[in-house]
Amino acid sequence: MPDETREAPHQVAWSTKVWVGALIVISNVVGAAILVGLAGWVLPFRALVADETTALRANLVLLAVYAPAAGLAAFAFGWAWLRVPDPPGPHPSEADLACHRQRARRVVLRAPIRLAVVQAVPWTIGVALFAVVDATWSRTLAVAVACMIALGGIATVTVAYRFSELLLRREVARVFVHEPPTEKGLPGVAVRSLGAWVMGTGVPLLGVLITAGTSLVYADYFTVQRLGLVVLVLALVALGVGFLVTVLSSTSIVASVTAVRRALRRVERGDLQTRVEVSDTTELGLLQSGFNTMVAGLRERDRVRELFGRQVGEAVAEAAVAGDVELGGEVREVAVLFVDLVGSTALAATRPPTEVVARLNVFFSEVVEGVERHGGWVNKFEGDAALAVFGAPQELDDPAARALAAARELADRLERTGAHAGIGVSAGEAVAGHVGDARRYEYTVIGDPVNEASRLCDLAKRSRRWGESGDAAWRGVVASGAALARAGDDEARRWLVIGAERLRGRTADTDVAVPRDRYVTPSFDVVPATNEVTRG
Repeated sequence: MPDETREAPHQVAWSTKVWVGALIVISNVVGAAILVGLAGWVLPFRALVADETTALRANLVLLAVYAPAAGLAAFAFGWAWLRVPDPPGPHPSEADLACHRQRARRVVLRAPIRLAVVQAVPWTIGVALFAVVDATWSRTLAVAVACMIALGGIATVTVAYRFSELLLRREVARVFVHEPPTEKGLPGVAVRSLGAWVMGTGVPLLGVLITAGTSLVYADYFTVQRLGLVVLVLALVALGVGFLVTVLSSTSIVASVTAVRRALRRVERGDLQTRVEVSDTTELGLLQSGFNTMVAGLRERDRVRELFGRQVGEAVAEAAVAGDVELGGEVREVAVLFVDLVGSTALAATRPPTEVVARLNVFFSEVVEGVERHGGWVNKFEGDAALAVFGAPQELDDPAARALAAARELADRLERTGAHAGIGVSAGEAVAGHVGDARRYEYTVIGDPVNEASRLCDLAKRSRRWGESGDAAWRGVVASGAALARAGDDEARRWLVIGAERLRGRTADTDVAVPRDRYVTPSFDVVPATNEVTRG
């Protein structure tokens, strides 16, 4: 079964070939018509040859025979050079397709030069042929006719070359999709600009110069009126050809630069999916390709920054990207929330690992959303627990109140999902900064509030266990008196200090507070320091 996702062999579009073929025919017909007009008005046949009528008739007959034959040959060779040989076999391999793409690339990129050569060869042969024929009457006539044909051929080939560049822009863009422009030896912007002046201005003016020199040699033939007419005709041709060549050259440059400029505006608005079509073979193509490379780098940077931000938090990531990363830290007033899932050990022992991970992800999703709603930052995940910080790395107004509000809301959110967890909240001074080694470090918060929040979380988990017996005085959320003391009055009124507790590893008692809406008048007393239960 064929692989429908593979790229089909590249061929120059039929419509492009038709336009190029029409260009070859039309440009040469127009060039020949202009040449006939110049020969009739500019060349001094009467002064150069005795039998003016015979010489003029011979040139016209030769032109009528040679021009169609030369045009047909140019059309046939130009059409053939635009064809790309198909790769061998009905189902070519990747190597065959790659080789085919390279052949197509060479055909398309060198097509304007080849088409110029295809048209220049008949004009060059015509110069020699007409010179030989006219030499039978006069060597001077032969030189004059040869110069006239050469100038007409140069102008015709130049205009056709510029037109073919524009017609092949779409094909150039197609071959540059797989590989940006790297070819050397193709005309660049400087050559294109210089050629526009030489072909569009220099060559027509050279015709005027030849006419002026001829008028000085054959003064009897060139009256004032005839000389004025000749100069007028040549000036009109110079203006027309020069304008056309300049417009075609500037169009190629402006189109490429405008595309990049518009793409830059889209990037400034945040659209990093912008891509410029590489459709020019000069340095402008390198500019277009470089823009695409730049935007790809920006996309990659944003993707890495997003992943980095998900790993360590947006604020930490922004500071790291800005280059403000140093080992050590600073003393900050922070609030700390510690949340630990209840029953995760038993869950891991009885359920498949994939199910355990899925449940943990649901749990952590609720934690992250609840913390970030109040301006906090989840510093780290530790197995089935999470540490959240308020007030670092970004300063917050009333971090303690934010942490307490987040704890109350988070407890409700977790209960609605069926998760059982203990939540502890503390506040105070801690050191916030980068800890580790210059080769591997992390941003974290170290200090007494972190330890106290962890111990309060353990106490909150025990209150959940008591709740299952029907005698709980609070449900899963506890905070330190230090957190309440630092919180604003609006949040502090929502909490109730119910006693003091000697937490594990500490030398002093900690005032324990619980949310008023989660407190139930107990049928027992909690004895601080021992945590023993005495029936009332």
